[in-house]
Formats: sequence, C-alpha cells, structure tokens
Amino acid sequence: MPPLIVGVPTEIKDNENRVAITPDGVRELEQHGIQILVQSGAGIRSSITDEEYASAGAEILSDVEELWARSGIICKVKEPQASEYPYFRPGLVLFTYLHLAAYPQVAAALLEHQVTGIAYETVQSADGSLPLLAPMSEVAGRMATQIGAHLLERAHGGRGVLLGGAPGVRPGRVVVLGAGNVGWNAAWIAAGMEAEVLLLDKNLDRLRWVDQIHRGRIMTLASNRGAVERAVAGADLVIGAVLVAGGRAPTVVTEDMVIGMKERSVIVDVAIDQGGCVETIHETTHSDPTYVVHEVVHYAVGNIPGAVPHTSTYALTNATLPYLLQLALGGEQAELSEPAVAGGLNTFAGRITHQAVAEALDL
Repeated sequence: MPPLIVGVPTEIKDNENRVAITPDGVRELEQHGIQILVQSGAGIRSSITDEEYASAGAEILSDVEELWARSGIICKVKEPQASEYPYFRPGLVLFTYLHLAAYPQVAAALLEHQVTGIAYETVQSADGSLPLLAPMSEVAGRMATQIGAHLLERAHGGRGVLLGGAPGVRPGRVVVLGAGNVGWNAAWIAAGMEAEVLLLDKNLDRLRWVDQIHRGRIMTLASNRGAVERAVAGADLVIGAVLVAGGRAPTVVTEDMVIGMKERSVIVDVAIDQGGCVETIHETTHSDPTYVVHEVVHYAVGNIPGAVPHTSTYALTNATLPYLLQLALGGEQAELSEPAVAGGLNTFAGRITHQAVAEALDL
C-alpha cells in the first residue's frame, strides 16, 4: 500500500504554541516517500517559518479543511477542539496527545466518526516506559517549579517566598507528589534553586533511584494519606505529578488538606490533563492561569509546555518521528501489529480500545 499522507494543522487550543513536526522531521518523512501537508503559519509560534517547511519538502496549505480532507494521518500536539470535529471521518488516523479520560467529549466525537485515535501518552515501550509522554513530562516538570517560584512572589498572589531563601533565612519548601518524569524533573529544578524539597511516591524503588542520584539533596518519602497531609500542610509550593497511564489521575490532595495549607501558598497541578490530583482543581489556560480557593493559589494549565514552544516542539518531534514514520508507511497494519503503537491505540472503528481509558470513561 502507498504511504499515507501526513497532515499537520495549526494548533488552536488556547495559547498552544507548539507544532507537531519540525522541518527536520518533514525531511525525514519525505526521504521515505511520504507526502507532508503543513498548514500555513503552523510553526510561526515555535519560531519555524513556512519557508523552512517548504525547503524541507512539505506542501504548505492555507485551507485547513483541505488539509484534513487530503490527509490519511493528522499529526497534532493537543487534543482536537470542538471546531475541528467536523473534519473527522471514518478511517482517519489522529496521532496526538488525547487524554480522553479528562476530555470525554473528544472521545465521543472520535467514536461517533469512527476515527482511529492514537494517543502519544499511552504509546508504551516493552520496558513499560512511555516514550512519547516523557519529553513533555520533562519540560512540564521543569516548568512547574519555575511557574511556582513566580507565583510565590507577592505581586502574583503568593506568600512572598524566595524558593532558595537567603543567607540566614530558611528556603521555601517544595512538595512534589509523584516521582515519575514530571515529579523528578520538578524536584530536580527545585533542588537546583536551593529549595527544601520533599518528593513523595508509592514506588520505593523509584525513590531509591532518586536518592542515589541526588545523595539526599531531595528528601524522599513513601506516599500515604498521613505523609501527604503533613507534607502539604508545611509546603509553600505543592506540585501534583501523579500519573495513571491513560486513566484519570487519583485525588491525592483533598479539599481538607488544601484548607490546612499556608495562606497564599501555591499549587501547580501538572496532572490536570488527566483530571488533576487535587480535589479543588479545575483546568485553566495560559491566558487565565490561576484562581484562589481557601486562600491558596491554584495553577492548572493543561498544556504547560506550550509556553516554551520552540524547545517543546523539537523535544516532541525527536520522540514522535519514528512512530509517525511507522504509521505513515504501515497504515492499519502498523497500528495493530507494532506493540508500542498498539498500546497507543485509544479508539478504533467506533470503539474504545484501551482498558484504562475505557474504565475512566465507563465505556
């Protein structure tokens, strides 16, 4: 079978500045005989011009409807927005971050139109790792601490705490919930800023690994209800980084815990794209990123890496390109026979095909 045409539209989610492919990615696909359609202006906010894409071999289209209609695979960064649902059709392959547990309306649209939905966040390697989630988790984790430090400034609603403290003054306390890629990177940056850092996780082997690398600079704690409650109560900044691949994030911080936090302390819940791990959280946007509940500042932007699109776009394409190449060359055979790609399959022929997603959506 001939290779599928790959279409890359401009992202339209609020302040989503990334694009799903780089010119180097286009060139790599083109070398394998794959035609690539890129919407005009798709890369501008990632500092990539139409001319760079065209020079690499892409066809530049200004008509987004034509791009969707001609493409066998639509490669995006974030879940499709409601205005894009009319472009859906049976058999279309959508390759992007879907997070269907948090966005049931997207799941409903994919099922109704029998779109094959392959989610970056559930593509899983043989060793159990999530190779397409990892690069954005690393970016989001590192940014979470940076954002939290900014929000702790009094002018931005916080307690007026400098994470690194000052000579003779105690540093800020950062509590990170979850020691996966997001949590570890958040803790690492916080430690680099000379904050007092507590990292909690149920996986003791993961905590041992962190402890060996950081030699005690990051305090590791086994996560349970009591440990979380005590840690959160003493925190200046709480970073939620709890992940259930494909499923909804569990509530780890209850409303009572939030009530017990310091006045003007800050919560950054990176798990919001899976529903969030804080009971008082709801998704926000880059244009309106925070709100206050029980005198605690809440930040829950669902596409944190979109704020640093140049870095994020290149990091994401480095990871997704081999899988996109497999899909374009192999079509449905690649979707079903390649184990890692099959793990990413969330919807197919009008049905949910991922167990954790099905359970989260009660389907």
